[in-house]
Amino acid sequence: MEKVTLKRTPLYELIAPKAKMVEFAGFDMPIMFSSIKEEHVAVREDVGMFDVSHMGEIRVEGPDALAAVQRLVTNDVSKLHIGQAQYNLFCLPNGGVVDDLLVYRLDEDAFWLVVNASNIEKDVAHVNEYATGDVTVTDESDAYGQIAIQGPNAEAVLSRITDLPLHEIKFFRFLTGDVAGVTTIVSRSGYTGEDGFELYAKAEQMPHIWSALEAEGVTPCGLGARDTLRFEACLPLYGHELDETVTPFEANLNFAVKLDTDFIGKDALVEQKEDIPQRLIGLKLLGRGIARQGATVEFDGEAIGVVTTGTMPPTVNESIAWARVDRRYIEQTNFVVDVRGKKIEAERVPTPFYKRK
Repeated sequence: MEKVTLKRTPLYELIAPKAKMVEFAGFDMPIMFSSIKEEHVAVREDVGMFDVSHMGEIRVEGPDALAAVQRLVTNDVSKLHIGQAQYNLFCLPNGGVVDDLLVYRLDEDAFWLVVNASNIEKDVAHVNEYATGDVTVTDESDAYGQIAIQGPNAEAVLSRITDLPLHEIKFFRFLTGDVAGVTTIVSRSGYTGEDGFELYAKAEQMPHIWSALEAEGVTPCGLGARDTLRFEACLPLYGHELDETVTPFEANLNFAVKLDTDFIGKDALVEQKEDIPQRLIGLKLLGRGIARQGATVEFDGEAIGVVTTGTMPPTVNESIAWARVDRRYIEQTNFVVDVRGKKIEAERVPTPFYKRK
């Protein structure tokens, strides 16, 4: 059997000796440094940092860049000023989600599309297929690294290694400046439900930023805590809440779809908006057990949905699940979840499961 060679992020040499490493999206990535619970709590109560350099960056630039990106994504990027970011989705013509991403407006005619690591190759092909006009598309994924610093004390700690006016950066805004001696894009964004920043810099310079943050006492965190944090905050994960068989409406992402713009998949979504077949709801299990992805959700003995993500995350500290169910049942309050043949009663609960004060 042929051995698969995993990719490594620019921070691999720094973090591999200190972390439990696993394969993720073709990369050798840290699942945890100490424990998922300790790292999760550090982000909720103090500050933690993640190596997310496996994420992809696609630059689209040229005189027709705005029109090209507008055609590619579901949100209205014409509203973006230079220095702003926006949550977005790529769709297929049938409305299925190719990926979810952040769009950064770097300049009047230059955009950065930050995509999921598992979808880089597919996304680059999608952009090249549908980006028309006088534009240049460049896959810069290997050229850049990314560190996410997250938690209520993220701004205070980051301010010790940069002179940028962090307090002036509003949510989904960014500035470029010196961080630990490295030219860095500092974006007020994240994937944990907490305040924080995502730092982008040239790949070879990322270790300087990581080491500087580590010297300030920031807790290194792995993908395990990143997943429990995003789940509590009900932030979707591609491959769980999203895939090419699911539309943005079926993932409760209506806010990111602007039907007054023209994009790939619009016609299908216009049609579906009048009759969305399934939606995501939150569940709390009333018996012992964890509803993992793929567990069947039942109502009156009938299978009416499936769990997309489920666990017992540290802050909520209850067995909860996100489930996609038939729209005819989304107003019901009591369900049964089949956990490996064990029928466990569950009740519908509001989402997000966690929201920072």
